[in-house]
Amino acid sequence: MSAEPVRVLLVDDQSLFREALAVLLGVRTDIVVVGEAGNGDEALTRAAELRPDVVLMDLRMPVLDGIAATRRLRVEQPGVRVIALTTFDDDEDVFAALRAGAVGYLLKDASSARLVEAVLGAARGESVLQPSVAAKVVARFAQLPEGDPAPKPQPLVVPLSGRELDVLRLLADGRTNREIATELFLAEGTVKNHVTNVLAKLNARDRTQAALRARALGLL
Repeated sequence: MSAEPVRVLLVDDQSLFREALAVLLGVRTDIVVVGEAGNGDEALTRAAELRPDVVLMDLRMPVLDGIAATRRLRVEQPGVRVIALTTFDDDEDVFAALRAGAVGYLLKDASSARLVEAVLGAARGESVLQPSVAAKVVARFAQLPEGDPAPKPQPLVVPLSGRELDVLRLLADGRTNREIATELFLAEGTVKNHVTNVLAKLNARDRTQAALRARALGLL
């Protein structure tokens, strides 16, 4: 029996953009657009009614902005996964959205393939970040003071192989499995296996956490 399609709510104050997204996602059998909203306040109401799995959330909207709406969704419906989908990738917006509870951050010029991958990944519990955004997150983590109260990372019990390190470096740059496969001249299925091994060895739940832990361990 096939899995249920991922239920998506589109939130953007530009109706034309919402319509374009609905058409783009509507051709997929593994995704269904269950509704739309034009601002954050309306998004909260619609999310309560429709119970989506994933919300594609614009950040700069009237009435209630996307960051405030994401923060409230995290409290009211903690199972909903929010992906910020915006024109802007300045540090203030990026970190405000992630602190509010967004599990992903994409720019509106992202390819349709990346958007679909992000929606499906978010539904699986993964974090999905635009490459430029992932670089900001890793850079910010690297700037944390040495005296940070977080416990000092321990060496890996099972070390990464040379190929797994290659995959990790590209993964940390925000590359997709397909892009990594092309870069390393590997089959996409082989890359997927390497990514699974990397996550397991780093005890990371997703690619972003793997990059952060690898940075803390000095692997990047």
